[in-house]
Amino acid sequence: MEAPTKTQPNVTVRVFKRQFASNPRGARLARRIGLHRLHAWGIPYLSDASESAALIIGELTANAATHGRVPGRDFELCLTHTPGDREILGVLRIEVSDTRTECRPPGPGEIAVPEDGDDSGRGMLIVDALADRWAVIDREPPGKTVRAELDLLY
Repeated sequence: MEAPTKTQPNVTVRVFKRQFASNPRGARLARRIGLHRLHAWGIPYLSDASESAALIIGELTANAATHGRVPGRDFELCLTHTPGDREILGVLRIEVSDTRTECRPPGPGEIAVPEDGDDSGRGMLIVDALADRWAVIDREPPGKTVRAELDLLY
């Protein structure tokens, strides 16, 4: 039996994880720092992937700071970048975790379209439209994580 002749490319999975204050300023800071990290990883500012990631990070962190807020507790942003090449898609995973369990967003396929004139309720529609995959996951200690993944084309 012979070993396959095709070699796999070297892959470096990059991970960024940081906690932010559960307030609007923390959400804005998470978005800015997240985009800076993506740029450092080779996903340039204003690219399609960067713009999609900016909207997803912005929506998820704003939700964590608004609906997932527990006084004295922070939310966490975790970015994971698995690069690809011309044959293999890269993946960017965006995860935002908070400590509130009773206030869960709707999952994929459960999002209700808000009525005309409503001031809120469109954030998860944006995530649903931009992410290739996403889910709401329970976590320990108490809380939840909203995970969104973007397939990166090279």
